[in-house]
Amino acid sequence: MCGIVGYVGPKNATSLLVDGLKRLEYRGYDSAGVSLMNGAGVETRKAKGKIAMLEKAIGAHPIKGNVGIAHTRWATHGPPNECNAHPHHDCTGTISVVHNGIIENYSPLRDMLKKTGHTFVSDTDTEVLAHLIEAAFDGNLEEAVVDALALVEGTYGIAVISSRDPEKIVAARKGSPLLIGLGEGENYVASDVAAILQHTRHVVYLDDGEMAVLTRDAYRVTDLNAQTVKKRVSRIDWDLEQIEKGGFAHFMLKEIMEQPQSIENTMRGRSVDEDGFSKLGGLNLSKDELQHFDHIIITACGTSWHSALIGKMMIEEHARIRCEVEYASEFRYRNPIVTDRTLCIAISQSGETADTLAAMREAKRRGAKTLGLVNVVGSTIAREDDGGIYLHAGPEIGVASTKAFTSQVVALTLLTLKLARLRTMSVVQGRDVTQALERLPQQVQSILDRAAEIEQIAEAFVEAKNFLYLGRGYNFPVALEGALKLKEISYIHAEGYPAAEMKHGPIALIDENMPVVFIAPHDSVFDKVVSNVQEVKARGGRVIVITSRDEPSLEGKIDYEIRIPETIDMLNPILAVIPLQLLAYYIAAKRGLNVDQPRNLAKSVTVE
Repeated sequence: MCGIVGYVGPKNATSLLVDGLKRLEYRGYDSAGVSLMNGAGVETRKAKGKIAMLEKAIGAHPIKGNVGIAHTRWATHGPPNECNAHPHHDCTGTISVVHNGIIENYSPLRDMLKKTGHTFVSDTDTEVLAHLIEAAFDGNLEEAVVDALALVEGTYGIAVISSRDPEKIVAARKGSPLLIGLGEGENYVASDVAAILQHTRHVVYLDDGEMAVLTRDAYRVTDLNAQTVKKRVSRIDWDLEQIEKGGFAHFMLKEIMEQPQSIENTMRGRSVDEDGFSKLGGLNLSKDELQHFDHIIITACGTSWHSALIGKMMIEEHARIRCEVEYASEFRYRNPIVTDRTLCIAISQSGETADTLAAMREAKRRGAKTLGLVNVVGSTIAREDDGGIYLHAGPEIGVASTKAFTSQVVALTLLTLKLARLRTMSVVQGRDVTQALERLPQQVQSILDRAAEIEQIAEAFVEAKNFLYLGRGYNFPVALEGALKLKEISYIHAEGYPAAEMKHGPIALIDENMPVVFIAPHDSVFDKVVSNVQEVKARGGRVIVITSRDEPSLEGKIDYEIRIPETIDMLNPILAVIPLQLLAYYIAAKRGLNVDQPRNLAKSVTVE
C-alpha cells in the first residue's frame, strides 16, 4: 500500500528519496511527497498523482538536505490531493510525519487537539500524529513520539523528523511493515527493501511495538517503554535487476514469463523422487507432530485464498485431513473452532497482509500451530509463525499476482505430499507426484512459447463488458483466479463459478455477447464440464476452452481452444492458470491500461 523511505547521511537526500519512491510505485498510490531538513527548517514538496508530478514540483522549487523522509499515499481518509498527501506537519511546521496504516481513534484525538488550539489543514488521520508529537515535544523527538503513540489506537508504520531535534529520524511500527537499512556513515528507513536495495543489503526488520532512532553513524531500537531491543541484521540476497522490467513492457508480463524458473525455485531441493517424498525443513515440526493434527485451517486473502482452495482439495483427497479455507478478514472476527490439534496455514505473498497476519495471530492465541507460506524473507508472518515454507519465487512487482500464485500451489503440493506420505500415500503414488512436479517447469514453458496464440484470442475480447469463468474440482479455484486477474487489470466485470452452478443463476446472463471461459483439462470431471459447454453454446455464448487433448465431444461447440499439457489432476491448476494470466494481461494491455498499477489496488494490503 503506502510507501515510506527515509535517509540520514552525508548525501543530498532529494534524488535518493525520490528514486526510493519510484522503487515502491508497484505498491499502488495516488499522491507523493518529500520533506527534508534544509539547514534552516523542514521543507516539503507534495503532489497528487504519479511521482513524475512530485519531480515536477521539486524541479520548479528545488530543495536540498541531508535528512529527509518521503511517502507514496494510498488514500484512506480524504480524497487524493496535494493537501492530503504525506508528509504532514504540526502547527509550527517543525515536525514532519509520514505514516502507513490507520489511526482508528483519530476523530476524538482530532477534537481534543482542536480544543487545545491545534489547527488542521487535511482530511487525514495521519495529521493527528504530527500534532500529538508537537503537544508532547520537550526537546527530545523520540520521547515525544513515544508519548504521542501512547494515545493512538490502530496501526502504523511511521517516520518522523523535526528541525527542533535535527540530524535524526525516528521510526516506529505497529501492524505496518518497516525496516532499517544500514550503510557506512548513513542509514535508511523504508517500508519495503526495494526502496533501498540500491544502497544497502543489510537491514533490520522492526517488530510491532518497536521504535528506531537513526543518525548518520548509528541506530538503536527500543520498545515503547524505552527498553533497548537487540535485533538481528539480515542480508538481502536478491539483486536489483530482479525488480527491473528487463526489456518487458510490464512487470506483470515479465513475471508471467518467469514462472518456469520460479516454480523450479520453489521445488529446488524439496522434492525427493526416489522416496516419493518432500523435504520441508522450515516447518519446524516433527513427524509425530505432523501426524498429530486432525484439522487444518488455511487462511488467506485474494489470489492467496484461491491457492488455499486448491490446497484444501489436495490435503483432503491425499492426506485425508479435514481442511477449511477461511477468508482471513472473516476468521479474525468470528469464534472459530481451534484446538491444539489444529494446524493453521497463513498464505501471503508479501508476508505482511494485515488480515492474514491477524488471523494467524488469533489462531496461535487459541492454541494452534502456525505455518506461513510467504515469498518475502524477513516478513512479519515469516518472523511470527511457528514454521513455514518460503516460496523463493523472487520479487513480484506487478500488483496482480502471477508467479506467487503458481509457487503457492507448488508449495501446497509439497506440503500435501509430506502429510500424505506420513498417512495414506504409498511410495509409488508419491513418485507419481514428484515426477509430475519435475515436468512442470518445461510444461509451463511450452504454454508460454505459444503466448502469441493467446494474444490473438485476446484481440477478440478487448471490448467485452462481462466474462464468466467456469471450472470443476481443482479447476473451480482456477476459474475464480482467472476472473480476478481479468477484473483487476482490465476493469471488465468477471465472475468465477463452479461449472455445475451455472444453471443456478448465471445461465440467465448467457447470450451472444457473453464470453465464457471453461477450464476443462482431461481430468476426472471432464465429461461433466463438456455438458456445461453444450448448455452455454446452445444459448449462443462465446466459448473459450482450456483443455489438454483433442476431444470429439467438443467439436463444433467451442469458438477458441487453448491447449495445455497433460498432468495429474492436482497440478492441472498450475498449467491452466497460465493462459488465463496471459489472456487478462493482453486484454488489459490492448485496452491501453496501466497493467502493473491498476486503479484503487495495492500490492501489499497492510490496512484492514
